[in-house]
Amino acid sequence: MSESNPSAAIFFADGCEEIEGLTVVDILYRAGVPLKKVSVSDSLTVVSSHRLSFQCDSLIADEDLSQYDLLILPGGIPGTLNLKACQPLREAILAFAAQGKGLAAICAAPSILGDLGLLKGRPCACNPSWENALTGAGAKVVRQEVVRDGGFITSRGMGTSIPFALAILAFLKGEACAEEMAKKIVYRAV
Repeated sequence: MSESNPSAAIFFADGCEEIEGLTVVDILYRAGVPLKKVSVSDSLTVVSSHRLSFQCDSLIADEDLSQYDLLILPGGIPGTLNLKACQPLREAILAFAAQGKGLAAICAAPSILGDLGLLKGRPCACNPSWENALTGAGAKVVRQEVVRDGGFITSRGMGTSIPFALAILAFLKGEACAEEMAKKIVYRAV
């Protein structure tokens, strides 16, 4: 990982769950982490499962994904299925896993990692409606907000978007940075 200035790419497809993706974008932006919003279609505009339109920074066809330290997959239906259908993204995920680089997925998106055989024997979290699919792929489904196993970070869904984003920040910049961000955004403040 780029010690001084780690970077990440987050992938968006039509039908995504916008909160799961844009929460990560917001948290990493606040922390000064370079993050590229990448569309897996031929348009920079993405329309979420709740019909919210937003712009990505680039198209996957124009990206050299090897430059990043972490790839992030938000969930949503049919967004997850659209991500799963993207061959360049699947190839990048497999390359990242082989290199021990970071992979993060939330909600239904851990199923992409499972389908690629990357979660076999690993603990992971996912949306409850995807637990059987991941168990069938050999994953050890854990009902926690976020599960980190080496370079794999998984989470359950929209309601766990903030802890997911903070876990990604901790992976990229360390626990102290994530704890400071949690304080700044008044997350679980007493």
